[in-house]
Amino acid sequence: MDETLEVLASWAPGLHEALTGLGEGDFVIVDGTLIPTDRIRADEPYYSQKHKQHGMNVQVIARPDGTPLWFSRATPGRTHDLTAARAHGIVQACLTRQILVLADRAYQGAGATVRTPYYHHREQPAHYQRFNRDHARLRAPGEPAFAQLKTWRLLRRARCSTRRIGTIVQAVHTLLTCTYSG
Repeated sequence: MDETLEVLASWAPGLHEALTGLGEGDFVIVDGTLIPTDRIRADEPYYSQKHKQHGMNVQVIARPDGTPLWFSRATPGRTHDLTAARAHGIVQACLTRQILVLADRAYQGAGATVRTPYYHHREQPAHYQRFNRDHARLRAPGEPAFAQLKTWRLLRRARCSTRRIGTIVQAVHTLLTCTYSG
């Protein structure tokens, strides 16, 4: 089983390979998802305050139609989405290619090509509301890419070593890529 996972994970595209063919004028959707895990001995780095559970953070890049382009290696659940995106080079790779990134509020301050919704205020101007509505409308079709990880029973609640979750995610990405490419 381990060898099969390793082979499948090695076939998963890298970040730059996944972004080939995209350039100025294109946009992608980026979001992070938490893969829940059983509580482990060194639990502090794996505990997500946002989700109130232990897990591993995986960053996902998707096309606007919901096709997953790239899944990152798993980082401890405590890692903030923006920190994980910067560590994996997502922000820099999209900036150099001038690819517009639509993301949620967790990515505020990421860079010039990353667009996030405005913070909700009580008296929010109409153009802020319109921008947030359009932003959500563009992001919504890409959401199935993030949900596809959770459809795999193995990743609904990982009971294996946290070191293996990254390999499993990459193997799942390879299988999903094969499904989309025919």
